Amino acid sequence: MPPLEGRASPEGTLRFRDRAVRERHLPLEHFREVPGGLWLSSLGIGTYIGAPDGPTDLAVEQAVTIALSSGRINVVDTAINYRYQRAERSVGRAVARLTSQEKLRREEVFVASKNGYFAPDSESRTPPERWIEQELIRPGILATEDIVDGCHAMSPSYLRDQFERSRQNLGLDTIDLLYLHNAADAQLPAVGREVFGTRLEEAFRVYESLRDAGRLGAYGLATWDCFRNPRNDPGYFPLETAVRLARKVGGADHGFRFVQLPYNPAMPEAARVRNQPVGGDVLPLFDAARRLGIGCFTSVPLLQGRLSRSGPKLHGLSSAQTAIQFARSTPGVIAPLIGQKTCEHLSENLEVAARLPWAATDFGPLLAG
Repeated sequence: MPPLEGRASPEGTLRFRDRAVRERHLPLEHFREVPGGLWLSSLGIGTYIGAPDGPTDLAVEQAVTIALSSGRINVVDTAINYRYQRAERSVGRAVARLTSQEKLRREEVFVASKNGYFAPDSESRTPPERWIEQELIRPGILATEDIVDGCHAMSPSYLRDQFERSRQNLGLDTIDLLYLHNAADAQLPAVGREVFGTRLEEAFRVYESLRDAGRLGAYGLATWDCFRNPRNDPGYFPLETAVRLARKVGGADHGFRFVQLPYNPAMPEAARVRNQPVGGDVLPLFDAARRLGIGCFTSVPLLQGRLSRSGPKLHGLSSAQTAIQFARSTPGVIAPLIGQKTCEHLSENLEVAARLPWAATDFGPLLAG
């Protein structure tokens, strides 16, 4: 089957937004205009958790289908290593079905993936312990000296290979956003800041070439600690440095436009900690990103389920809804990315889309706590 042509566009995402407001009676504030002029929902669906098996494949595919066809979400987040390539395939099948049924147009949905971590194919006949050697090292795609911590690499040939596998898994001609996955978190302790900077510049060159070829819309960094750490921490990395490298490689119209990082009431550093230099100021990550023209998606809004079980409940919302509303209401956040597979959780979480984001007085006590 040929890959699905097209990519998320300003016109397509605006059409999705207007249809959601008109037919689903959602507030206009549920959508945000992001770098590239796209209109994206303030909720996104994530695809991380789950066993690499057939029942989970079907559950993820159904969850993505429900989320997109609800008219409340047009942001899908995945990665090649999620469930050993199977998450991408579940996403691809969901998008293909909805577009073939004319329930969704390709240009209305924003699909993001990630590369960097090893991702043996669980559907391959080659056992995972031999897959990297057979598929990547022997053909010369990956050199052993480029491997960090036994599970991560960012050499140009490796990133190109992984990107093409992601396109095939997703069944898409163009991926809207590709993150380099936990690069600073994995690489800095092993290679140091200077070598990492060189590797990051080379990776950005790869992504810019993919943009030039029309196969990639934008790229970014999906991280865990590096943007939240104190400036004196060995694992800290400044966003401004990444933007400077992108400008060096791609000019003013570079494609480094998004980051992803953890944010929830228990992990509020991106909104509270002043650790990001921009010009002569030192700002929290979300403020620095706005000044640098970078959009922010957030991960683990439910702290891997803990906040949905024991988190606070505000304004008539469940614990899960409170945590989701907290994230989407924070200035500078495009959307929290919510991993969800059951119909019960989908229904509960999608209901948040019908609510206006909180004012600062509504979520300020959670942020201060």
